[in-house]
Amino acid sequence: MGGTLLDRYAFTYSVVIPVFNSVRVVGATVDQVVEVFEKEGLSFELILVNDGSHDGSWEIIKNKARGDSRLIALDLLHNYGQHHANLAGFREASGDYVITMDDDLQNPPDQVLELIDEAMRGRDVVFGQFEHKQAPGYRRLGSKAITMINRRIFGQPPDLAVSNFRILRRDVVNRICASRTAHPYITGQALLYSRNRSHVPVRHEPRAVGRSNYNLVRIARLVLTILFSYSSYPMRLGAMIGFAISGLSFLLGGFYLARGIFGSPHVEGWTTLVVLLAIFNGFTIALLSMLGEYVTRTLNAVSAQDTYHVSQRVPE
Repeated sequence: MGGTLLDRYAFTYSVVIPVFNSVRVVGATVDQVVEVFEKEGLSFELILVNDGSHDGSWEIIKNKARGDSRLIALDLLHNYGQHHANLAGFREASGDYVITMDDDLQNPPDQVLELIDEAMRGRDVVFGQFEHKQAPGYRRLGSKAITMINRRIFGQPPDLAVSNFRILRRDVVNRICASRTAHPYITGQALLYSRNRSHVPVRHEPRAVGRSNYNLVRIARLVLTILFSYSSYPMRLGAMIGFAISGLSFLLGGFYLARGIFGSPHVEGWTTLVVLLAIFNGFTIALLSMLGEYVTRTLNAVSAQDTYHVSQRVPE
């Protein structure tokens, strides 16, 4: 990783933090991020996106933004999800580099400097690689599944680790903001719209308070969003299964036809007929549902102007 190092003081940085039900920790997160950048003398702005919290998080970040001109607080109308909140922050950001991180201090703010130093090597995108990820077993299993999908769909190199703790150069952010999709997936889009990617080891702390908002349902929903919004693999898999079933049905039909011509003429096989009809009809309904999912997402992508709505901005 040779080459001329860029001067990190020659750039401005936007830190985007989606906020969701973190009233007990988001204030400390903001204070520590500000402290790190002030101590290093770096020019920055901090964009806090309240993603439909209902625990008082908005009041905290709103007051923080009113007391510091470098802070911007956005209040989304509903809970749209982390990737929509990040996209809202991207469209508000003005820095040469944009950093995304969580609101729970599991991404220690001082580790931002590790991302910045690696970005100064001319990287388009730098991901934080957690040395020891503090997460439940199902989260780690979900991360492995999403990594497999990223490699298959977005071309993630086998030796590249990705995470939601990352820094993106302005041109990559602009491409993501210009992308017309009703279902943003920032990690995958960052891979699609960049060339020179890297990762750097960073610390990952246990949650100080509360528990993760990412449960099995949210992970499964993210996996389905990626599969149906950015790939045709489910449709191809359905087509392959359909062709296989069709081939077997033709063989079975030929068998019963030959049996009817050359065998006994009496009627039999009602059980077989009912079972086959149930299998074929069930598969047909599943395939039609899959096609309907693609049609719905396509309509959303071509008709939706905004995938989120901002109800309040501080400062206005």
